[in-house]
Amino acid sequence: MTTQVLFIRHGETDWNRIKRIQGHIDIPLSGHGFLQAEQLGARLAREGGLDAVYSSDLLRAQQTARPFADALGLDLRLSEGLRERQYGAFQGHDSDEINVKFPAEYVEWQTRDPGFAPPEGESQRVFYHRVIHAMEPIVAAHPGGRIACVAHGGVLDCIYRFAMKLPLTDPRNWPLLNCSVNIVDYDEGGAKVVSWGDVSHLATDTEDDNLRKRA
Repeated sequence: MTTQVLFIRHGETDWNRIKRIQGHIDIPLSGHGFLQAEQLGARLAREGGLDAVYSSDLLRAQQTARPFADALGLDLRLSEGLRERQYGAFQGHDSDEINVKFPAEYVEWQTRDPGFAPPEGESQRVFYHRVIHAMEPIVAAHPGGRIACVAHGGVLDCIYRFAMKLPLTDPRNWPLLNCSVNIVDYDEGGAKVVSWGDVSHLATDTEDDNLRKRA
């Protein structure tokens, strides 16, 4: 029996715009992010057909989920397991600052070793398994259903790799856009990407989840 999940990255924050790592720091949506959330909410309220709405317990995800959960009359179910990766001492800094403050760790970070963890943070491997396991009871609770999960760029990256059976060492060449809708079908055989990176509901620009600064 197939369960369809709409994975949604939260709307834009001020830190997204300046490419500062948020991780578990509880940054709210920016004014632009609230506008994106309104546009997303209008689309999902119009489409309907959702059985449940889940969200990371971080504020930026909750603020993105709330408009359409309320419009559909659904409770917002919070999951700590859907939080962004814990970046530890890297949080609150951009990539240039990390290079200066933590030069040895920065070099190791750039090797894409899934076992590397920033000081006081999670490795990519630990983060990946945390996300995949967090989804198991959520999917199991809605056999044959259609649900939404609002989370973070790193979470969506884990889901895409899981569904596409891609190793954690592979460089990313798929989008992780603010307020995008990314549809994945779960069944007993695993997961399959139905569509990815849909931002047709957004009338404004959106940011990818990377550390490249604007020129």
